[in-house]
Amino acid sequence: MTRRLAAALAIIGALLLGGCGNDYGIDQSGQKVAAERLDKQWLVLNYWAEWCGPCRTEIPELNTLADQLKARKIGVFGVNFDNVQGEELKSASEKLGIKFTVLASDPADLFELPRSEALPVTYIIDNRGKVREQLMGEQTAAGVMAKLEALQAKN
Repeated sequence: MTRRLAAALAIIGALLLGGCGNDYGIDQSGQKVAAERLDKQWLVLNYWAEWCGPCRTEIPELNTLADQLKARKIGVFGVNFDNVQGEELKSASEKLGIKFTVLASDPADLFELPRSEALPVTYIIDNRGKVREQLMGEQTAAGVMAKLEALQAKN
């Protein structure tokens, strides 16, 4: 009986772990975010809020960065600090002019991100899912690009 239980638990565990990389929830438009867009590649993950002045200034820079990084298969993603969902998330994203993908589900637990008490905050995550840099405050496209290139050169 013990062997059967152990085998059953091993199978269940493998199935659960195998499915971990499949779901990052939906984006601000209600579209599913496929695992291929985040797994095994470098990411720039930005936390923002509608009430955050520096976030509003930073968004156009992140839009530029997202365009620059498309060819390099490095994703720029946003997460709303206040965890707004559905139409409210879509509306806030549109008001701020966000053109990159905003994740409705906060991936902080998946990447073991510390909860920041200040905004904006941007994380650079490597292709193994490890946080390589935490950038506090307003960023520029050129500044984040330089950080990314320096980190990738060390990799």
